[in-house]
Amino acid sequence: MRVPRFVGLMAVDARETATAQGVLLAAPDRPDFHRAVVDYVVRQYPPPGVEVPRGAVVTVWFDFAEGEGGGGAGVREPRVPRPGGGGLERELDRPKDPFEPLAL
Repeated sequence: MRVPRFVGLMAVDARETATAQGVLLAAPDRPDFHRAVVDYVVRQYPPPGVEVPRGAVVTVWFDFAEGEGGGGAGVREPRVPRPGGGGLERELDRPKDPFEPLAL
């Protein structure tokens, strides 16, 4: 059997899908997974479409790991510390002439 796609499903729907497809779900970041209802699955392993035996365990996560997700939309606020200076404040080597003949 192939692993169904759980990412994007609410916890209750993920449990129902797992039962219907014959796989077991594990949620290491939700000890109360059996009671969770409206939390959304954000990751799963193994990924959807992978061939597994009936009764295999599929691990799902409801929180993004460090560096994942977060979208990128929303309010942009100044962050401290600000990035280092650049542009005219930074001294660069003079670029070489791209048409300068090469010495052989």
